[in-house]
Amino acid sequence: MRVVRPCTASGDPRVVSSPTEPSTPETEELRKIRLALSWLLVFVAFTVIYFARELMFPVFLGVMLALTFSPVVRGLGRIGIPAPATAVLVMLTLGTTGFVAAYFASGPISEWLEDLPAMGQELQYKLAGLNDSVEKIKDASKNVEEMATPGKDEAVREVAVDRPGFLSMAASGAMTMLTSLLVALVLATFLLASGTLFHEKLVQSFSRFEDKKTALMVVKDVERRISRYLLSITVINAGLGVCIGFAMWLVGMPNWLIWGLLAFLLNFLPFVGAVVGVILVAGVALLTFDSPGYALLAPFSYLMLTSIEGQFVTPTLLGRSLELNTVSVFLAVVLWGWLWGVPGALMAVPFLVTFKVLCDNVPVLRIVGNFLGSQSPLRDA
Repeated sequence: MRVVRPCTASGDPRVVSSPTEPSTPETEELRKIRLALSWLLVFVAFTVIYFARELMFPVFLGVMLALTFSPVVRGLGRIGIPAPATAVLVMLTLGTTGFVAAYFASGPISEWLEDLPAMGQELQYKLAGLNDSVEKIKDASKNVEEMATPGKDEAVREVAVDRPGFLSMAASGAMTMLTSLLVALVLATFLLASGTLFHEKLVQSFSRFEDKKTALMVVKDVERRISRYLLSITVINAGLGVCIGFAMWLVGMPNWLIWGLLAFLLNFLPFVGAVVGVILVAGVALLTFDSPGYALLAPFSYLMLTSIEGQFVTPTLLGRSLELNTVSVFLAVVLWGWLWGVPGALMAVPFLVTFKVLCDNVPVLRIVGNFLGSQSPLRDA
């Protein structure tokens, strides 16, 4: 590449080579090595994230909680309330609210788990016509398989492996989740109580002024977007839970308060939460009401309310502050759900927001941030 400067006094233009180094076999080899090392680093990072999920999940959750409530701590600090006192108060309030909600929901949920076999049999009885069609298909496929498989003279010995019961697995998972939440709350308390300590440490880690400025800008931008997203989506989900609980009460569904709480929690899962909620409501409604037509009112109400929230309420309140396209959000949910299961799917959007801010402020990654964005810069212009 050459740059032509304006003509000199003699009238001849001066052609000056650009400062970029010419491509040589050695530089090409270095580029290939850097690319291979970059992909190797990505592979190692995903491997560590997958196998260390039980350790990393509470740490990441605590950091997200600290980013969410840091504006609250700073706002109260301006009126003279110290950061440690605000941090303890906020985390105690959050933990107490979650404990009270889990306590009131534990009774109906435990009853559902105990009655799950009976509920399954009753649901199978009500869907007997559909089950008959499925059984006919299974019998036909089994007959075809037996015709295609040659007979065996030797007796086949079946070995049954004892597996832990559903209730024991649920109890173990609940204890693991409770431990992770406690660790996240304690970590968030320490991070919020430290105030601007980590901001100062981050600035001190860089020698150049431009690097200090960029690092501080990235951290504040991440904090602002994560805080706004999580606080806004929590308020939206709370309103949706109230509306769905009221709708379940109108149609006569049992435990309508639990349905409102479940809708509040499930709506933190993009795309998947609404589908799971509709399926659960439909199953319980078919068991509760004798008329299938009336039973469909409950899942229809759930679907309509979540559709209104997803298509109108959330876009209106969040606006363009999220700046993420639907495809990138869906892929992030799939990726983190595969890595960490349900907890990963819950934290997929905050992770994506953080990565988007990092891409927007790092020149090498800006092309990736452009693909993650909601609209094209040319269209905005």
